[in-house]
Amino acid sequence: MFVDKAKIFVASGKGGNGVVSFRREKFVPKGGPDGGDGGKGGSVVIEATSSMNTLIDFRYHKHFKAEPGENGKSSNMTGKSGKDLIIYVPVGTLVKVDGKHVADLNEVGKRVVVAKGGKGGKGNSHFATATRQAPTIAENGEAGEEHWVELELKLLADVGLVGLPNAGKSSLISSMTNAHPKVANYPFTTLVPVLGKVDMGFGKSYVLVDIPGIIEGAHEGSGLGDEFLKHAERTRIIAHIIDASRENPWEDYQTVREEMKLYNTSFEKRPEIVVLNKIDLISPEKLKEISSKFKGKKVQAVSALTRVGLEELKMALYKELQNAPKTEFKVEEEPKVEPKKEVLPLFVEKEDGIFIVKGSEVEKLLGKYQIGYRDAFNLFMKKLDNLGLERMLKKAGVKEGDTVVIGDMEFEYKE
Repeated sequence: MFVDKAKIFVASGKGGNGVVSFRREKFVPKGGPDGGDGGKGGSVVIEATSSMNTLIDFRYHKHFKAEPGENGKSSNMTGKSGKDLIIYVPVGTLVKVDGKHVADLNEVGKRVVVAKGGKGGKGNSHFATATRQAPTIAENGEAGEEHWVELELKLLADVGLVGLPNAGKSSLISSMTNAHPKVANYPFTTLVPVLGKVDMGFGKSYVLVDIPGIIEGAHEGSGLGDEFLKHAERTRIIAHIIDASRENPWEDYQTVREEMKLYNTSFEKRPEIVVLNKIDLISPEKLKEISSKFKGKKVQAVSALTRVGLEELKMALYKELQNAPKTEFKVEEEPKVEPKKEVLPLFVEKEDGIFIVKGSEVEKLLGKYQIGYRDAFNLFMKKLDNLGLERMLKKAGVKEGDTVVIGDMEFEYKE
């Protein structure tokens, strides 16, 4: 089964928490803080490999999560970092994170980080000062990232064989390479793209891909639709296969060209060779008449059945490739998350006589510090005071004895 699209959910690992710890050694009466930092969470990485050729592995396995970092330890020992999770995909896979192209994995070993691991929190050894020599302050590790990632495989090939159904593309690729696609005399015999390697000798070769039959309306989904036109986007040159025995080969050519242009205008600039196939079914005079309609274009006449003209076609395609540019897809530098709705750093809301402290900075500080420790709590409250908490509470109408809520904590307000 050929699968060329998949959608997966990835989550990087949370950073480990820093710890509150003090040296307790014999003959060391003033040991001081020695709480270590938390380890970094593992990242999620997508890497191209030559050992896969479809995305079928992701049809049922859709959720991936990297390891979290370990918490810090005493003696200033940093927690172990979580292992990165590497997800392997076929060469030629485009990667989208939250709807944005972030990577074109067009080479073996090429990789992209789609979810960065969270940083580890600092242990209390970082918070010692001249006036605070035994701090009970430690940070929590940062949360990891979560993303929906879209994978789309665009097969890597040098030459794309395009044409109407039954133009003879499968027969040609079978005759020119070691590929063995199904060949039959009915439309849509080929239901998936087929790759084949053309060996030119002396270590020289190139790859063909047979793009399943394109019909009128393909760019809108007719017939096999645009499911496989995307694979032609990756190819460096186009070999346009035409059944020379049909009533009007020139119109057949124009039909396919129009569909390709409507799908992607870049096809108009792509180097092209017109291949008139099945010449064993027409007279030399008829072939000359058909060829005259393709003035200004590079034309090769062949018969996949009798193998006439195949060696000349191989060489013509090889020569055309020498000057053909490589195709690459524009990507972003790194995954970019859409900005969330802006929230004030600090504000107070009154609900049923209770004053609730909210804001982006409140959430950030609650997640950062382990406020179960006295010093950490005092530092947390000091930072809120610096943001104007007292002033905001008074402006909201707080009075002696009123209840103030911050996160999961309740306080009785006192002047």
